[in-house]
Amino acid sequence: MTQPTLCIGILTMNEARRIEQCMQSAKFANQIVVVDSGSTDDTVSIAQGLGAQVHTHADWQGFAEQRNRLLQYCTCDYIFFLDADEVITAELQGEIQAAVSSGKQATWEVLWNQVAYGRPLTLMKSTGGVQRMFPTGNLDRFAGVVHEEAIVRNAATPVIKFKGRLLHYSRETIYGSLQKLAQYAQLGALKRAGKGKGGGILRGFASAFANFLQLYIFRRGFLCGAEGFLFCFFIALECFFRYTMIKYDGKLLKKTAAR
Repeated sequence: MTQPTLCIGILTMNEARRIEQCMQSAKFANQIVVVDSGSTDDTVSIAQGLGAQVHTHADWQGFAEQRNRLLQYCTCDYIFFLDADEVITAELQGEIQAAVSSGKQATWEVLWNQVAYGRPLTLMKSTGGVQRMFPTGNLDRFAGVVHEEAIVRNAATPVIKFKGRLLHYSRETIYGSLQKLAQYAQLGALKRAGKGKGGGILRGFASAFANFLQLYIFRRGFLCGAEGFLFCFFIALECFFRYTMIKYDGKLLKKTAAR
């Protein structure tokens, strides 16, 4: 009996500094596919040198569309989506391999352990699971501007949560955090404006305060020192600016919400 196979798919854009770490954690897969958004650094050559199948789609149309493009190159029974700033731990690898070998029809969620400014925020409670692994035949497409949603063909498919976690190197420097803040605030504003939501300073402040309180107090960011504060503060700033952008940058959102 032929063993089921696994593809790990990675989206990239100027990830030369961390793509090797990401791909080394994915080397147990039968196939690694990278869809690049037009990197100007060595991302593509590094990924190719590590054995990935690399396809460039520089006409950025959002994260969902890039994942849909990646899906068409998958030739395996299962697909696991991995971001370039993530690393699969040994525990999670074992669970992924066991799930693939089982041949089970399900959707699998993963949790993150955040690593911010060089410090693992291990004392901070993780957010809810993110759906990352699917039987390829059951995954129809992704939809959404940011924090895209997977659309599966069988709505009754069970959802299973892995116990092992991804290491998420989402915020390495202050400068990089500011760049990410601008990008995700724009994308978040575009998503909410499309749903008819209003914006403004008071709305933004309320969202920022509520999110900072949730992260720093209730999810125990305060136990993670200065790095924990910075992590929570930048997310709160993103919440603030996404609502102020709806009001003040409304006409520019579609032009500026780029990768």
